[in-house]
Amino acid sequence: MTGFQKKKPYIDLKGRPIWVRTAEHFLSRDDVCQTILVVAPDDLEWFRETYRANLAFMDLQVVTGGASRAESVLKGLQAVRPEADYIAVHDAARPLLTAKWIDEVFAAATQHKAAIPGLRISSTVKRVNAAGAITETVDRTGLVQAQTPQVFERSVLEKSFAICRKLASVTDDASLVEAAGHPVHVVDGWPMNIKLTTAEDVRLAELFLSALPKPGGLNSLHPFGDELFR
Repeated sequence: MTGFQKKKPYIDLKGRPIWVRTAEHFLSRDDVCQTILVVAPDDLEWFRETYRANLAFMDLQVVTGGASRAESVLKGLQAVRPEADYIAVHDAARPLLTAKWIDEVFAAATQHKAAIPGLRISSTVKRVNAAGAITETVDRTGLVQAQTPQVFERSVLEKSFAICRKLASVTDDASLVEAAGHPVHVVDGWPMNIKLTTAEDVRLAELFLSALPKPGGLNSLHPFGDELFR
């Protein structure tokens, strides 16, 4: 992401770090017994020092990540408490959630043991070659863009990691569970649940933040709240 001096999760979104906005969606839930934040090894010392005040008021466990996304998820999974029956994996760079949306995917995971939100593709999809020329118009029937949180019964996710031999190639946890032979249910995703990847995404998120339903009670987590969360 060009134009910023920090990695995506640490960029301020309307005055507060993106990772803080993301984490508090789960910290505020009675059905979440533990929230784990996985941080890149090179960032860990800086992270603990920079966000010491935030961490003092947030019931978070910080874990050192791995060399890839899947390796980092595995590190987090290994730190999960025994009492957790389901695991929700969420991108730190997706701060635009509501309690209702999380309820929907949690409920689907309880019923199907594995569930993710997927945003239906409404535009025509083209496949292009390295030169930028269209080689194919892809049938979009049944296609969705996978989002997070992706939620799995604990044993399903653990078994999927146990049999995976190429963690570095795993792009999301649903694909790992699929490869293990377990069906993954898809609930309708949410257009505002974007992953902040570019500077333009951050500007768009600032607009979306004001349009989201305002959850209550988040200010009680720590003294770094803002008017949008009252």
